[in-house]
Amino acid sequence: MQDRRQELQIAIAKVVKSHRTKSITKSADEIGMGKSIWADLENGIKDPQFSTLWRIAEGLDIKLHDLVIEIEEELGENFSFLEDTPSKDKK
Repeated sequence: MQDRRQELQIAIAKVVKSHRTKSITKSADEIGMGKSIWADLENGIKDPQFSTLWRIAEGLDIKLHDLVIEIEEELGENFSFLEDTPSKDKK
């Protein structure tokens, strides 16, 4: 589970970094976030809350669902947090 969380954090980092056109300081200031938090997110250290991801999308001037789609594409179609969880119909 921890490895998958790290994969997600790295995918978020790549996508956010690819859309940022201003400095981290300016981007973070525009959405009321500390620059160290933004930098940690771009370095794959932070696992952002949904509300934070939404603010970031707005700050990058893209729709949240477009950001999520790009993150999903970065992860690949087989990514799942439930991979090791047995399906409900199996007993």
